[in-house]
Amino acid sequence: MSVQQVAGAEGEELEVWIDQDLCTGDGICAQYAPEVFELDIDGLAYVKSADEELLQDKGATTPVPLPLLTDVIDSAKECPGECIHVRRVSDRAEVYGPDAE
Repeated sequence: MSVQQVAGAEGEELEVWIDQDLCTGDGICAQYAPEVFELDIDGLAYVKSADEELLQDKGATTPVPLPLLTDVIDSAKECPGECIHVRRVSDRAEVYGPDAE
């Protein structure tokens, strides 16, 4: 699926979240998209808010800025824990990640 197909012709809003139960702490996501992902002191990755606050609540989501969409998708592709989920905000359908159709 291309980045354009993921974002949709309308440029639908997307969000990303990490399942920390599956996170292996490799930090690949933070290497690809440090504006969106960060490893915490516990060794697990979390998403960050637009103002760079670490969101540690289970299932916390953050919007995917369009300029970073490719980096976020590459993070999901390369993640050894398959714990990164990218979904549409409108219907919460996963468009990239382990549960994508």
